[in-house]
Amino acid sequence: MAPFKTVFFHSVAAAVMAYGYSNLRQIPFDIFIRTQKGGHSQYLTIIGLSMAFLCMVFGLGHDLLPTVTVFRSIKRIVLMVALPVAVVVTSVYWNLYLFAPEMILKPLPDEMMPRPDETVPSSASSVPLQRIPLSIDLSLHAAPALALLTDFFFVEKKYSRNQAVYGGLLACFVACVTYGSWVEYLAQFNGAFPYPFLTDNPFNIRVAIYVVLSSFALVTFWIMNALHA
Repeated sequence: MAPFKTVFFHSVAAAVMAYGYSNLRQIPFDIFIRTQKGGHSQYLTIIGLSMAFLCMVFGLGHDLLPTVTVFRSIKRIVLMVALPVAVVVTSVYWNLYLFAPEMILKPLPDEMMPRPDETVPSSASSVPLQRIPLSIDLSLHAAPALALLTDFFFVEKKYSRNQAVYGGLLACFVACVTYGSWVEYLAQFNGAFPYPFLTDNPFNIRVAIYVVLSSFALVTFWIMNALHA
């Protein structure tokens, strides 16, 4: 990309992600989430969003001050983790959202449950799920992956073989252990995990989920790096 285009791209991408996060306060169950230990930081979506936002900010810093190489160096380190995380979040979220929403979306808190309409029998048995407006949803669960993929393939150079193999292994291992330990710790206080598919499974299955998703992220990163010209 030309310098002006990269400045525009990084600015718009960062703004879209900031829009999604800042508007979380507008959704009714935001207050409930903030009362929990860890708040929004218990969600991999928000952690991935933060890393993607940092990549765009450091990318913008490099665009504006190309002689300050530390911006690009830090960006490439963060990108190695942020890119596979964003792809995993987007892939898992939208597939479950469309085909098994009860596995990814929590029911509304009791105090927010609508009173059942006794004249409509089916309404009493259906459990409303926590959904957010589509514009915010796309900013959180699509924009990070799209922005990072665009940045990686059209702005950044591919990682060297050693960087991809050893750096990718280290990054995914650290991310897996860190996030898994974090949500396990928070669940002791909150009584549930941020995602129902974790709450509904015992510890050994949760560990398997962490390992499988981390392995998927690592393989995805290797494939994307191999496809990079």
